[in-house]
Amino acid sequence: MRTYSTGEEIFAKVNSLTSIETELPFSYYSLPYCTPPGGIKKSAENLGELLMGDQIDNSPYRFRMNINESVFLCTTHPLNEHEVKLLKQRTHDLYQVNMILDNLPAMRFANQNGVKIQWTGFPVGFTNPNKKDDDYIINHVKFRVFVHEYEGTGVQIIGTGEEGMGVISTNDDKKKASGYEIVGFEVFPCSVKYDPEKMAKLHQYDEVPSLNCPLELEKSQIIREQEKVSFSYEVEFVKSDIKWPSRWDAYLKMEGARVHWFSILNSLMVIFFLAGIVFVIFLRTVRRDLTRYEELDKESQAQMNEELSGWKLVVGDVFREPNHSKLLSVMVGNGIQITGMGIVTIVFAAFGFMSPASRGMLLTGMIILYLLLGTGAGYSGVYLWRTIKGSSDGWRSVSWSIAFFFPGIVFSILTVINFILWGSNSTGAIPISLYFILLSLLFCVSVPLTLLGGYLGTRADPIKFPVRTNQIAREIPSQKYPSWLLVVGAGTLPFGTLFIELFFILSSIWLGRFYYVFGFLLVVLVLLVVVCAEVSVVLTYMHLCVEDWQWWWKAFYASGSVGVYVFLYSVKYLVFDLQSLSGPVSAVVYVGYSLIMAIGLMLATGTIGFITSFYFVHYLFSSVKID
Repeated sequence: MRTYSTGEEIFAKVNSLTSIETELPFSYYSLPYCTPPGGIKKSAENLGELLMGDQIDNSPYRFRMNINESVFLCTTHPLNEHEVKLLKQRTHDLYQVNMILDNLPAMRFANQNGVKIQWTGFPVGFTNPNKKDDDYIINHVKFRVFVHEYEGTGVQIIGTGEEGMGVISTNDDKKKASGYEIVGFEVFPCSVKYDPEKMAKLHQYDEVPSLNCPLELEKSQIIREQEKVSFSYEVEFVKSDIKWPSRWDAYLKMEGARVHWFSILNSLMVIFFLAGIVFVIFLRTVRRDLTRYEELDKESQAQMNEELSGWKLVVGDVFREPNHSKLLSVMVGNGIQITGMGIVTIVFAAFGFMSPASRGMLLTGMIILYLLLGTGAGYSGVYLWRTIKGSSDGWRSVSWSIAFFFPGIVFSILTVINFILWGSNSTGAIPISLYFILLSLLFCVSVPLTLLGGYLGTRADPIKFPVRTNQIAREIPSQKYPSWLLVVGAGTLPFGTLFIELFFILSSIWLGRFYYVFGFLLVVLVLLVVVCAEVSVVLTYMHLCVEDWQWWWKAFYASGSVGVYVFLYSVKYLVFDLQSLSGPVSAVVYVGYSLIMAIGLMLATGTIGFITSFYFVHYLFSSVKID
């Protein structure tokens, strides 16, 4: 928390220019805007901000606490052909200027079809509705800063913003702490044509007459070659009853909250109901089979084995090594790593540890957690490999594969996206230096921890199979329908728990909204884990009942196939909900990031389903005395 005394100077910062039309962020100073007196200086950026394409710079916009003023900023040189073309392009693509004051983004309210819509930032310019060739630049902005008067009380103050935290103890500290807190930051954009000759006589921060925006088009500043553009702004301070801890509430209000609540609760009820029915039927069926089998003597059991088909007939093959067992171990190891990362991140966020005021911290936290969970990934992958093979031979190869499997996929996709963004001069492109930082973190943190986890996996006692495996594999009867059809169809139930929340997540990422309902997300995550486990177990049992002993991969993809539906939903969202997204570059960037999300979700949900099915099969065949 920062308090300011009357007249104290505060400088706003500028972030990257963004647009929901292209999803390609660009630097604020890529357009001919006024620069600060001391030159452009970048603010410190964390890992998450760099990956998200944020580029926060200082700006010439100066505010003096509680002093209302209207001031001149600068006049540009005559615009050349390239600058005009660029300004028109950014205007047509609906780019927004994003400003930050005391860690609060500038907020704007716009009326659209009679509905008041809240946006962050203000547009670069606008187009004449009657003459599409005429574009106007926003060169005058009115800021309304809401302040709350604060008096120091000698209590401890903890801040979530950039200023960290501090303790107020002495009377001098109380006096310093007394002042005004910034609790709101609104912006009203305007285009105004100034007389360049009059403006040339003014210096930066000289007073100019205040304006009543918006103005008629005849008085607006058109974008054309050899035109000089003068920039100005005015600021109004308004006292507010909003207290500093509540200042982010206005940004975190989600439109259609009732719909959100109803949709989530409805989805939870339906999925609980369906999963409950399936689980009850399944329990009764298995219990009946076990009870009936246990009550028979050995001769009757042998006769029953000959007469009946079902899971009891595959006892000699159910633990036979699956195809591509190394790949399965690697994917399960990566799935453990991603699942652990997701659960810890969402739990921390749900309890309020991931404040939106700390930009990029969510993504930074996820990356750090992923790296540190390498030990768990190596341990689980090698442990499964050792259980399947019966020995530790080849554990190093499995550990190395786990360390590079998912990161390799992510790096490959990001490299393709990056080349496209580099070609577009977007700030969303990852700098080469960041590539080296990420690779260094991978090799110096994740890889050693994964190898350590793999070594620990070789020291642990492997799971002993309750039945022996026959030397000759049993022939699997031909099925009426291909088994993969059932596996892919099984993913619809976990997807049913997820798709409504997925809509809000995609909207927050691609439409510039703040996502802060992590409580909902935590509930959905718990439900998703339960449903993935149930679906995979039921499908495994169904396959064993038709004498299909190749259950390993099917158990993984029964719940993992939700990733396919998430990717298809992302494509549907692109086509129907992001209709404004223009150009192949934007579409490729969107599809690339959606693919990363879908693969990560597939590994996480597939691992949950596989582990549950493995322990179910182990329990099922250890419960029956079969010679």
